[in-house]
Formats: sequence, structure tokens, C-alpha cells
Amino acid sequence: MSPRIALIGFGEVGQTLAADLSAAGVTDLVVYDVLFAQAESLPSLTLAAHPNVSPKASAAEAATGADLVICAVTAARDLEAANATAPGLAHGGLYIDLNSASPKTKQAAAAMIEAAGGRYVEGAVMSPIAPKRIASPILLGGPHGQAFLNLAAPLGFTGAKLFSPEFGKASAAKMCRSVMVKGIEGLLIESLVSARRYDVLETVVGSLNDLFPLPDWPELSRYMISRAIEHGVRRAEEMREAAKTVAEAGLEPFITARIVARQDDASYYKSVLGQATLAPMLDAIIREMDRS
Repeated sequence: MSPRIALIGFGEVGQTLAADLSAAGVTDLVVYDVLFAQAESLPSLTLAAHPNVSPKASAAEAATGADLVICAVTAARDLEAANATAPGLAHGGLYIDLNSASPKTKQAAAAMIEAAGGRYVEGAVMSPIAPKRIASPILLGGPHGQAFLNLAAPLGFTGAKLFSPEFGKASAAKMCRSVMVKGIEGLLIESLVSARRYDVLETVVGSLNDLFPLPDWPELSRYMISRAIEHGVRRAEEMREAAKTVAEAGLEPFITARIVARQDDASYYKSVLGQATLAPMLDAIIREMDRS
């Protein structure tokens, strides 16, 4: 018998999981997104592409009767989503939190879900969702990770693995990784846009390849810059949580806090995403800068 699965959040991750779970044979799949209240929002408009998914009017309604609730919202809404979902959770219902939030935020969300009788599973997605989709690497935290695997691994969550019985460790690993990855994205934007403006791009990229040899620095740079542009708003929220993580470790997040602004700013250049190679993308960014 197919389990009843509820998706809270219908952005990139939610839509990917909806498609893959449907393909895996899940027939009882429901979803809620706060943006369903806006008919022209992207989550609302993309519902038609997922005919096997049933939209619900609230997070609690979506969670009602669910064997598994998968929460994939923006970092800033992590606690809001947990609080809204908790009243609908069945006693013992599994709730996996895939949001990019700090350890203390995840611990607070766990307290909400556990107090409502649910079983909270901390999930840290350790790669972009697109390449491996439902099989993406996910670190599981808390005492209910094995229960999640028993239910979810046969449905395609083959990249998920037990990481720690404590809440907070998995998200700490995710957030510390994000400091580096999103920081590199920000550095590439500042370095290579400036290099293109000064007409020294090839020299700079060549120097980087001498220091850090990679098969294709220009393509990697284009890809990382494009990720920041396409998902800058969401990444900025994630970096606010990463800054909290650094602060919770006792270190002033001087650099991490500034990455927030660079990621946020990157989202204003979505018009350049059609450029397939690095130099034309940088030229398009510069044209947009000059127009503003």
C-alpha cells in the first residue's frame, strides 16, 4: 500500500520530489505552499504539471493522516512551517526538515514537532537537488533517522544516510559547507565581473587554474555565478542561517554576513541566465550594472 506523503513547500525541491515520488508509485501525495494563496505564483502555476499531487489549504491539513511529511521551504520559514504543520501531525508521524537552517533553528523546530507527538528527522541536503534529484546526498540527524530510511529509501531516497543521533549536527555540516560554497560564488562574481571590466579575465582565470587546477574553470565559474543569480534570494536566506551557525560556534561571522548581501544582489541579474559561456554572461551583468 502506498504511503501518504505530504510536501510542505512546492519550490524547486518540492516539485522535484513530487515528480520522483509519483514516478516511484506514490499515489497518495498532497502538498501545501503559502504561495498557493496567489494564483499567479510559481508554485500555483506549476501545480498543473503535477496531476498526481493534491493541493491542500493549509500545512496542518496536508499533514493530517500523513505517514511522512517532507518540509522543503525557505530557510526563513523553517520554524513557521514546523509550527503550522504540527497540529495536523498524526501521533508518531515522521516529519523530515530539509530546510537550510542553523543548528539552533533545527533544534527549535524539532521541539515543536516532538511536542505535537511527531517524530522529527533533521535532513541536510549536501548538494544541489537537480543532479541526483530524490537520490541526492542527505545527512540525517536525530533518533528517528532509521525510521525515515525504512520508509523513504525504497521510494528513491537512496542518498540519505544516518549522520548523528543528535539534532543540530547535520545542519552544522550543511551550514559550514554553505559558508564555503556560497562564499566562493560571491568571490567569483566580484573577482570575474571586475576582471572583465578591466579586460583581464583570461589572465585571472588562467592564474586561478595554475593555483587550483580544474578541468574547466570558465564553465565552473559560469555555473556557480548562474546559481547565485538564479537562486540568490533563497541563498541569501540560507547565508543568514549560516551566519547564525558561525555565531553559535562563538566566531563573529564577518565574512559570512557579507555573503548575504552579495547573494541577494545577484538575484537582480536574472536576465543574463540565457548566456551559455562565461564572458558573455559577465558582459551582460556589466550592461545591467551600467543601466542601473
